[in-house]
Amino acid sequence: MTRRREAEGGGIVVEVEPDRVEGWFARFADRNDGVTATRLTVDDIVVTGGNGTTATVRVPFPPLAGLGEFEDLAIGPLVEHVRKPRKVGILLVRLGGHSVGIAERGRIVLSRTDRHHVHGRNAAGGWSQQRFARRRQGQARQALRAAAEDAADVLGSRLSELDGVVLGGDRRAIDELRAEPRLAPLFAMAEPRVLDVAEPRRAVLDEAAVRALSVEIVVRRGEASR
Repeated sequence: MTRRREAEGGGIVVEVEPDRVEGWFARFADRNDGVTATRLTVDDIVVTGGNGTTATVRVPFPPLAGLGEFEDLAIGPLVEHVRKPRKVGILLVRLGGHSVGIAERGRIVLSRTDRHHVHGRNAAGGWSQQRFARRRQGQARQALRAAAEDAADVLGSRLSELDGVVLGGDRRAIDELRAEPRLAPLFAMAEPRVLDVAEPRRAVLDEAAVRALSVEIVVRRGEASR
């Protein structure tokens, strides 16, 4: 299933599985009066259609080989890059739940998933609200502590085996974990993107294992196509 969302600054972001990247760009050329330029760098690729529409890829698991600037569609290096077999660490975190795993060729081979109850927000005022807020904060800290423990246990000792780490879930919870010194090596290997996922469960982790290898393409329409 192709996933789409609005891109910051305009346009859309399309999530494309590795085996579909070549076909996606062929259709992009058909829809946008061909391709007049392809620029490949170690970190990103920009393909420009004849009507000015652009498709930009931030290279997953860089660097990319086969760099250069071309006057037509030249994504062979990207296709070869994304089809390479990879072993990837995955960390999904939301307040009250987390799922950690290692995926090979898009399939989970090792995992741990846990849930911790965290109260919702209370709209009531006064002393009871303050007490409720303190209890909620304590529950949240305990949940994040458990996520850090499992991330360190499942991924920490295996980082040398991994091609990269993909994150997903709530950005605020992820940022809290970034403050954990023992997880610094893990976050140093993490891809810049953060997968938008539902409450972390094993089924969600299985889905993330496939999405972790997908390519995000940002499409912005040119003036001639509007």
